[in-house]
Amino acid sequence: MTDPQQNEPHTMAQSIWLHLFPGILIGGFYFLVRQPVQEFGYPSIFALMLALVFVLVPVELGFLLNKGKQKTGRYTLEGIISYRGSIPWWQYIVWVLIVLVMIGVLFTVLKPLDHILLEKLYFWVPTLESGLDGNFSKTALLVTYITMLVFGVIVGPLVEELYFRGYLLARMPGNYGVLMHSFLFGLYHVWTPWMFLTRTVAILPLVYAVKKKNIYIGILVHVLVNLMDAVAGFAFIASMA
Repeated sequence: MTDPQQNEPHTMAQSIWLHLFPGILIGGFYFLVRQPVQEFGYPSIFALMLALVFVLVPVELGFLLNKGKQKTGRYTLEGIISYRGSIPWWQYIVWVLIVLVMIGVLFTVLKPLDHILLEKLYFWVPTLESGLDGNFSKTALLVTYITMLVFGVIVGPLVEELYFRGYLLARMPGNYGVLMHSFLFGLYHVWTPWMFLTRTVAILPLVYAVKKKNIYIGILVHVLVNLMDAVAGFAFIASMA
């Protein structure tokens, strides 16, 4: 376990670079393969899942493992990830439920802002298609949502929480590190830029819970939030003839 107080803070330039560079790579891959994926009969969200497989996981997890090797001489997360203190089991239930409700309320309340930004400012950015509109085959949707279940619900959120909360958050400089971290995490999602303000605000309860309790709360919340999209997808698939 790493004590956040013992981590040497990054400079602001380092923090900005380490937050945004993976997102630029993920977004670049997504926009590059989006059209070919659609031509093969898959929704654009499948292109994003491929970006998680081929960019997010190797880049972010590889970075952490390399930091572990620099510190210990072997590829490990030991001594790299902060906020791993234990708490009573019942606190996980309480904190996860509270954070989930808060995030749900914030995303709902701020959804009109997303629409305004999309229509007025980011109208030129291709929207992310879930595929749940009856225009895709059952096979294509099954492949898409099984991939989502593995990488969009489990692997991706786990790696993101380790990288962003377990590593970067603990090294944020200045007195407004939490707010800046949330803002940069919102900008990191370059494939949906119209949601960056919503994400900045909505992620704050999760960040607060991680700092006050531990990273496992952040992982659980992130997994459950993404699970909702996968459940919606499988429910739609089950309703198809």
